[in-house]
Amino acid sequence: MKITMELPDDVLNILNIPKDKLSSELKIQLALFLYEKGKLSFGKARELSGLTVWEFMEKLSENKIPLKYDVKDLKEDLETIEEL
Repeated sequence: MKITMELPDDVLNILNIPKDKLSSELKIQLALFLYEKGKLSFGKARELSGLTVWEFMEKLSENKIPLKYDVKDLKEDLETIEEL
């Protein structure tokens, strides 16, 4: 699905993002926001952002958004490792 959005010029000026990078930067910011609010998983947020795993983790760090990783995630990872 494609969504088109109009932004006022003064908002664009405040954001100070080059027009050629605006779409990708807004996707990244949306992905970070939705991940932080628990609306998207890490994988889906990363997919929305268009970044690699490491790039998305770096963006989380830059924005002081903690990685959501709990005991359940650890157990799942350990089970995956054992299967390998």
